[in-house]
Amino acid sequence: MTPQRLMILEAIEGAEGHISAEEIYESVRRRYPSLNASTVYRTMEMLKDRGLVTETDMGDGRVRFHSAGNEHHHHLVCSVCGQVFDLSEELLSPLAKKLASDYGFRADLQHMAIFGRCKNCP
Repeated sequence: MTPQRLMILEAIEGAEGHISAEEIYESVRRRYPSLNASTVYRTMEMLKDRGLVTETDMGDGRVRFHSAGNEHHHHLVCSVCGQVFDLSEELLSPLAKKLASDYGFRADLQHMAIFGRCKNCP
């Protein structure tokens, strides 16, 4: 692992919640000014391929990353106000089992967002 990749991984691990590639770039660039944005994107692909990070589209036009070492969780995202609520993995476990038993399909439900309207939005 290069120093740049280690700093990128540290930025993800140190983030409170989810972090975009742009936010990772800005964070690491403060300590390593010669960092290239393409290095961040390539590193994110490598980390994702190795199962070290998960990615989720939270509906704001940017993919967000989360350390795979943290507990798996899911999100309810309000399409009106943008509020995000965490959703326990336990709630989706029955769905994964049903998909496997009925369809022989092993769903990758590590980290996902479900869009709709929260109780505060009409």
